[in-house]
Amino acid sequence: MASSEDQIKTDIKDYMAKHGGEYIDWYVGITADPRTRLFEGHAVDEKSDAWIYKQAYNSAAARRVEAYFVDTLGTDGGPGGGDEDADYVYAYKKQAHTNP
Repeated sequence: MASSEDQIKTDIKDYMAKHGGEYIDWYVGITADPRTRLFEGHAVDEKSDAWIYKQAYNSAAARRVEAYFVDTLGTDGGPGGGDEDADYVYAYKKQAHTNP
């Protein structure tokens, strides 16, 4: 179920606070398929790593949330990823085995 930009920001920030680290220790991105992107693309371990994803109302909203985390808070990640179907915002705490 899609959430507002403010709700997604709050949910992800709360999750990050719960799992620790600085913002730079986290990667934030957007995608149309969060499970594939997290577990195959970034090699996140589904069972042992800290990860979260939330669906935005559309790709533009997801991009604004991504930019907030990357540009304002300083998480890792790069704006411009995904395509017009990329309406999920995802985050994970980087580990030695994740990419990046």
